[in-house]
Amino acid sequence: MRKITVGGVKRRTGRVLQRAGTVLATTPRVVAPDDFPASFARWARSRTNRLKALYPGEWKKQFTAKPTTSRVAVVVHVHYTDLVPQIVEALAAIPVQFDLLVTNSSGAPVEIDMAAMPSLDRLQVFDIANHGRDILPLVSLVNAGLLDDYELVFKVHTKKSAWREGHADLGGSGDEWRESFFSELVGSVENVTRVLNEFASDPSLGILTSTGNVLGPEFWGGDRDIVGSLLRRIQLDLEPDGLRFAAGSIYWIRGFILQGLRSFELSASDFDVEAGQVDATTAHAIERIIGIVAGEAGYDIRDTSTLAEAGTGIGETGTAEWTRFTPEFERVPRARVFPFYLPQFHTFPENDEWWEKGFTEWSNVAAGVPLYPGHIQPLLPSEFGFYDLAKPGVRDAQYELATSMGIEGFMYYYYWFAGKKLMQMPIEDLVAGDGDQPFCIMWANENWTRRWDGSEKNILIAQDYDRVPATQFIHDVMPLLTDPRYSRIDGKPVIAVYRITQIPDHIEVIAYWRKAAEEAGLPGLTLLTVDVGTSMQGIEGEDLAEHGLDAHMEFAPHNMFWGALPREHRGLDPRFEGNLLSYRAMAERAEERLNTAPPERRYPGVMVNFDNTARRQWQPDMWYGSNPYTFRRWLNTTVSAVADRDRDERVVFINAWNEWAEGAVLEPSQRYARTYLLAVRDVLHR
Repeated sequence: MRKITVGGVKRRTGRVLQRAGTVLATTPRVVAPDDFPASFARWARSRTNRLKALYPGEWKKQFTAKPTTSRVAVVVHVHYTDLVPQIVEALAAIPVQFDLLVTNSSGAPVEIDMAAMPSLDRLQVFDIANHGRDILPLVSLVNAGLLDDYELVFKVHTKKSAWREGHADLGGSGDEWRESFFSELVGSVENVTRVLNEFASDPSLGILTSTGNVLGPEFWGGDRDIVGSLLRRIQLDLEPDGLRFAAGSIYWIRGFILQGLRSFELSASDFDVEAGQVDATTAHAIERIIGIVAGEAGYDIRDTSTLAEAGTGIGETGTAEWTRFTPEFERVPRARVFPFYLPQFHTFPENDEWWEKGFTEWSNVAAGVPLYPGHIQPLLPSEFGFYDLAKPGVRDAQYELATSMGIEGFMYYYYWFAGKKLMQMPIEDLVAGDGDQPFCIMWANENWTRRWDGSEKNILIAQDYDRVPATQFIHDVMPLLTDPRYSRIDGKPVIAVYRITQIPDHIEVIAYWRKAAEEAGLPGLTLLTVDVGTSMQGIEGEDLAEHGLDAHMEFAPHNMFWGALPREHRGLDPRFEGNLLSYRAMAERAEERLNTAPPERRYPGVMVNFDNTARRQWQPDMWYGSNPYTFRRWLNTTVSAVADRDRDERVVFINAWNEWAEGAVLEPSQRYARTYLLAVRDVLHR
């Protein structure tokens, strides 16, 4: 047996579960609105925009830069070291390669027999204070990004729960309860294979626990106010009657459900001082929240009584379903996803003239002022910092991260004003380089104004079709379209036009473009118009062919449901004169439409968020309710809506990769880290 204490990465030379003390009390403790560590008011008052680590600083010395190859992780929290051998014995039944992450609050060395677990590949042990039960250690792993690589996680801890024997509503001792988790969720290779087959074959399964441990609203205990306060951090409203959660905090779970907890911005100060509580603590609240956000993301919570009978588990490919969790299984994204890309993160002469020397989009982003408690303004970058697209390597790093999440390429906003190009440097550098980065363009053919609204007032540079006709556009972009990396549908380069009807004689212009493309040796064009709606002179679906177009492209929030939210009791700044709208309502209406009728002659789209406070400050359009879980559900419904198409046609657009001043940001931010990107990967690689 090898003795492991703290840190480091151990790889096998031959060849780690404590719960938050689930509250099952029927008499809740009354909690005052601001009388608990994780209250929303405290968080909103104390949070800053400083980039900081939300996990023990000493862990950094133990991180490894070498990526894992495992798709499965086991997270074990150890407080009672005498139970570790039992856990190790149970984990020996896992038939796929897995990594083991152990958090240790016992204050004593943890002894782990690595050779007893044949499929174990990597072991990491992290010491942590006895604070927040097993939940703060789990959150700390999430915040450190240590769970980002995994599709499936088995979470377990050294639970004893002696208090259970005295609970009138519950049967059995803590030992018996613990045994039920181990015997049903691991226990044997046959058990684990059934579990893995179920997750592999049913993409709606999010959490699986042992029989009888999926509980509902009768087990709120004293945690309802704490849960409601925490959900406000990610702009979710509490729905008390909808509670479903896995009691005991031992379960198999989709990796994203845990990864998304990073969006709560939880820290050690949010958790109660340990005093043996069996109710009404942050740890108990997070136990319930994990169930709530799983449902919000579109996942089910079940127990092992729902598992299919053991069978062959052979999938359509002729191999066992569970093999999708092996390192060798090849992931093919379910759809071709293209986020919109804003190239305004570098200086150029026109911006220097219109604003001030050195102006870039970051100048807008940094100026945002919060409009209500908890409003994340300014929304700031994390991993890539305040990047300059004029410097080499930035786009390469962005593309590498994007493709690791299943994204195919970017659709660049393209700015062309009567032959004059603006912000063309990033895409021209891309074409001039030798990197293999798919791309396409959307001609953002409206006026540039001081209010960033494309109107006829305060114009900085206008579209002038009289001076240089729109037919010239196709010749100026032909070097892009003929590039072998340019994205195509049915072999034809994709061009989107923001507001096609603003182009005089646009039907004739489109015909000219198609002819020019054929003369340049292309098989034609796939021409899309943004579905901006009739209020912006958009084209209705049935009329597309008459206008010479191939399909609509959705560009949320355009022509989607704009549901106003009540403004009372939100603490809005009295200077606010904009629109306050519901992100969740927009997502639900979009999902309803997608589920009712598959989109024809249309490439659907979703948005991360939209909040242009940074540009408009007191008069923004501001959607409330965006979070990685709701976004994940909307994106999953959207991708599923195109799943029956030929692969080439399974195209989905996302607003956006880096619209920082509009809050539409997939790339990592200080507030959300990688959580939105992890939602994309979860949908595309399921």
